Amino acid sequence: MQVQPYLMFNGRCEEALEFYKKTLGAQVTMLMRFSESPEPPPPGCAPVDGQKIMHSAFTVGDSTVMASDGMTVDGKPVFQGVSLSLIAKDEAEARRLFDGLGNGGQVQMPLGKTFFSPAFGVLADRFGVSWMVVVMHEAA
Repeated sequence: MQVQPYLMFNGRCEEALEFYKKTLGAQVTMLMRFSESPEPPPPGCAPVDGQKIMHSAFTVGDSTVMASDGMTVDGKPVFQGVSLSLIAKDEAEARRLFDGLGNGGQVQMPLGKTFFSPAFGVLADRFGVSWMVVVMHEAA
């Protein structure tokens, strides 16, 4: 299992990526805009400017950080600053992790199948820490 930082920039992700490239020598390894998503936002999620960044990943040295402009659910930001992303080995592990973290917490996006994962969900644990649980598709 891995824990990876996921930064939410409230609409300033592209600016942040450029800053990290300049100041840290960061390398952007993945970038997807909301307009490039093959699916519409989940129910309850507000529409987002299509040019904003839905998901990105960048490296600084040997470390990988993921980032997004973020999105809103029912008009409220889904993430507050930083989310921790748990990469589960399979759907059963994802369910176990999601249910465990959700005990006493608040589910923001139920664990379910998406175009990028057989199991992805978002929640805040009982301490207010934002977590994303995901099973990665195997590379083709």
